[in-house]
Amino acid sequence: MIREVSTTTADSTAWVTICALDAIAPNTGVNAQVGTEQVAIFRIGQTDEVYATGNFDPFSKTFVMSRGIVGDRQGVLKVASPIYKLNFELKTGLCLDDATVTIPIYPARVVDDQVQIGASCHTRS
Repeated sequence: MIREVSTTTADSTAWVTICALDAIAPNTGVNAQVGTEQVAIFRIGQTDEVYATGNFDPFSKTFVMSRGIVGDRQGVLKVASPIYKLNFELKTGLCLDDATVTIPIYPARVVDDQVQIGASCHTRS
């Protein structure tokens, strides 16, 4: 698990620097503690495109989403839970296999090769 390194504010969002981009292997995730939350951060391919979700899998009731399988379903970026293989859209947190279930999502970005997470989560409305 990666612990938070530093916090900056910009545009009224508190950004937490998590790690260097190259600390996340392409098409995998890492787990980070951001405040009191466990956050799963995913890197898409060899790019600097990153997404962040809650690390808690609502189906298995365990903190494992960062170990999920990154991919796409008909062009929609998703992560499959490593326990029951249920798929969640990385941009919205919506479960693609059960539309009544979502996981929290967090703003994520790369600045100067450092992965940053917005300290407040967003839920699908």
